[in-house]
Amino acid sequence: MNPRLAHLQPYPFQKLAALKAEVSPPADLDPIPLSIGEPRHPTPGFIAEEVLTHLHGLANYPVTRGSDALRAALAGWLTRRFRLPGGSLDPERHVLPVNGTREALFAFAQAILDPGADAWVLIPNPFYQIYEGAALLAGATPHYLACLPDTGLPDFDAVPPETWDRCQLLYLCSPHNPTGAVADRETLQRLIQRADSHDFVIAADECYSEIYFDESAPPAGLLEAAAAMGRDDYRRCVVFNSLSKRSNAPGLRSGLVAGDADLIATFLDYRTYHGCAMPPPHQAASIRAWGDEDHVRTNRDLYREKFEAVLEILDGVLDARRPAAGFYLWPETPIDDTAYARGLFARENVTVLPGSYLSREVAGHNPGARRVRMALVAPLDECVDAARRIRRYTETL
Repeated sequence: MNPRLAHLQPYPFQKLAALKAEVSPPADLDPIPLSIGEPRHPTPGFIAEEVLTHLHGLANYPVTRGSDALRAALAGWLTRRFRLPGGSLDPERHVLPVNGTREALFAFAQAILDPGADAWVLIPNPFYQIYEGAALLAGATPHYLACLPDTGLPDFDAVPPETWDRCQLLYLCSPHNPTGAVADRETLQRLIQRADSHDFVIAADECYSEIYFDESAPPAGLLEAAAAMGRDDYRRCVVFNSLSKRSNAPGLRSGLVAGDADLIATFLDYRTYHGCAMPPPHQAASIRAWGDEDHVRTNRDLYREKFEAVLEILDGVLDARRPAAGFYLWPETPIDDTAYARGLFARENVTVLPGSYLSREVAGHNPGARRVRMALVAPLDECVDAARRIRRYTETL
């Protein structure tokens, strides 16, 4: 058995299940889960129709690199969304379809890390646990960068040069899960400069990039920042995105990876052996989805409405603030976060995720402690009901 598996920690939802195991919530209150970031808005009908229309494609083996039409759609969307120079993303060299960002973010580390070089992987803390697992199973050492309470992101400028020297891969999450913070273009450009100086790769998880609240100011992307520096080869930069959050299609398992052509070629070689090609019906549906923005704007409207309603209810009892992007609230709790989550479930049948489950303690400090993550993915009426129960519970503490 691979001994590296022993280094993996329980997934946050395993810890949550154990926390709730011996608790019986009120039977007269319907359960409201705010713990899992699974979109629950309806998947656009045209996506399902496209899958059904192309079921004949099941008779063919798909190619790992995807169809020409899909790669063109991916490059086209990235170019439009992030205002990239026309033609700078070659569908033949710079983009690949993947089966969701989770699979790709994990596999990317296996493909590019050299464990024999005492590799460090820098990870924001708190973080999406796939980053840590990917580093450990690739034989690397995770190094955690605490997100600051005021910015929701690590202070990258405070990271010492010797740490950057040991870094082979930086996982960047912007918009960040769970804080909702967004790295601006200047921050991204400074990271690109550090990648050049210290010889590491940036893997930018941008899967929440299309859920934001100011239509005039969409979150910046890593490729956008690189292009603005005149780096239209996107060297050392790789981005990951998907249709799960953007199009409410988590079951489609459709995403993209794009950037540095040499890294994409290496990743394609790995994936050819890995055996993870996207089914043809999903490719056809993805082409339609990446080409349509109307449903994405409607999706943002739904989240905007929920945040406004929930924050109004929670005002004065929790320090809950609307994030720059994403669909999570990340409030401070008046008591220990695990005790708060357990008590809320026991009293109100509302499930939230303790922030300490999403973080690692470093030097005696866990940056997720005394916070909880609330995913506003349920329909508006459920989110409003949950907010009222959360207020009722918190007022008793």
